[in-house]
Amino acid sequence: MRTLLNRTTRTLGLAGAVTATALLLAACGDDAAMSGMDHGGATASATAPAASSAAPSASGAFNDADVMFAQMMIPHHEQALEMAKLADGRAEDDGVRKIVAAVEKAQDPEIQKMKAWLKGWGKPESAGTGHAMAGMMSEQDMKNLAAAKGGNFDRAFAELMIAHHEGAVEMAKDEQQNGANAEAKALAGEVVRAQTAEIAELRTILDRL
Repeated sequence: MRTLLNRTTRTLGLAGAVTATALLLAACGDDAAMSGMDHGGATASATAPAASSAAPSASGAFNDADVMFAQMMIPHHEQALEMAKLADGRAEDDGVRKIVAAVEKAQDPEIQKMKAWLKGWGKPESAGTGHAMAGMMSEQDMKNLAAAKGGNFDRAFAELMIAHHEGAVEMAKDEQQNGANAEAKALAGEVVRAQTAEIAELRTILDRL
């Protein structure tokens, strides 16, 4: 009888220990789950991506003149950058190199700005065929410039860039007169200001070459 009682006591004790252990594990599991939930929430908040900033677009009303100005000035600027790139290894005049640096600094950002405007306006980047752009170089002009070096390059570059800038100034003045968008007209004003000054510098360079 005593043996049976001892065996029963040990069995009940073991069962109690197992139950206590199970309860303890369950409690830890709940804590871990709650901790995981809290951590997950904090992580989601900390790593949530910020709202992406929209590309800069010209605010306010616009008209066909604004659209045409951007569509035509983009390839016009792109050709000026092509001309500037040809100066590497060919130009030797410090004044020409200065103009090249100014063209590269100003015109690429202006291209990106005008592309963003056209996208915001829902208009294509290209004006299509049949729209002549003042001051644009012919394919042969670009080939001749690429074939020149030293003083010959400097003179050819100055002459061609004067004509190119004059074309840009003409288009920009047209935008100032006929455009409706304030930001586009402001950019046109900057083109007139900067490129008129560069034309004067290029003429000074030609006088001494």
